Amino acid sequence: MAHKTSAVADEPIEVLFALHPKFDLLDFAGTLEVLEWARHDKNDESTKAFDCTIAAAEPKVLSEQGVVIGAQITYKEAHERLNDFDVLVVVGGNHDAILKEKSEPIPIIEAFAELQRKDYTRERTLMSVCTGSIFLAEAGILEGLSATCHPDYMTKFEIICSNAAQRDLQERTDVVEDARYVVNNLRFDLGDEDENPYIRRKSDAGRRPSAARKGSISFKGSNGRRESIARRAAMRLGGLRVITAGGISAGLDAALYLVSILVDEDVANEVARFIQHEWVKGTVVDGLDV
Repeated sequence: MAHKTSAVADEPIEVLFALHPKFDLLDFAGTLEVLEWARHDKNDESTKAFDCTIAAAEPKVLSEQGVVIGAQITYKEAHERLNDFDVLVVVGGNHDAILKEKSEPIPIIEAFAELQRKDYTRERTLMSVCTGSIFLAEAGILEGLSATCHPDYMTKFEIICSNAAQRDLQERTDVVEDARYVVNNLRFDLGDEDENPYIRRKSDAGRRPSAARKGSISFKGSNGRRESIARRAAMRLGGLRVITAGGISAGLDAALYLVSILVDEDVANEVARFIQHEWVKGTVVDGLDV
């Protein structure tokens, strides 16, 4: 694959799904459905915006719901090819066993983040659905960032985030309880942030309700894209975009957001219409994608 400095290009955006034993089926299938239906031209199958690859430890992986999914590559191959991928998606399910064994997807999460630290000229996104954010927390990815999780696991999530920060002597995670999804390390300069009412700044006192941030405005055409490589280099994780979503349907919302900022908001709206899902917008920290 040709080296890409941005995922916005003519070729499909390469997405890697990291599956583990007893993963949650809809966390995976819902996100996959959104990305598979995203097309630059809704009437042209050849304009698919995303190319999705499934990785697992074995050729077949059993979901928590008893459905078996066939993997396209092993984790060994996924690590070898990791630089080919623009997006890594991690889903929930069976988190206690994964944490106990420190098994995949935790190592591939760490490796993907390390790639971005070493090569901040490349645009990469790490996205979790449901309790998948627990794996990100254990890997130390969420230290100093804002994040969310499935509401029923919020207390466990907060404990793991806190323990990771103490272990690594890093800033604690700002756990956001009332957002469908939370986005860190967007890419774009915004002008005068003091005049933008939709920014959720980490310096704000207290916790701002999610209602204060409804919607994300994706850029319209490449001329409107104002990306600063120097600014990205100064970001945590080398500017790795980190998206954590709540439960299953919140994962659909986060996937639609991903479509909107990597392809086009009109494309995201078309996918939402086709799958008959009302897209509920989440929270973007310290700015808006424009």
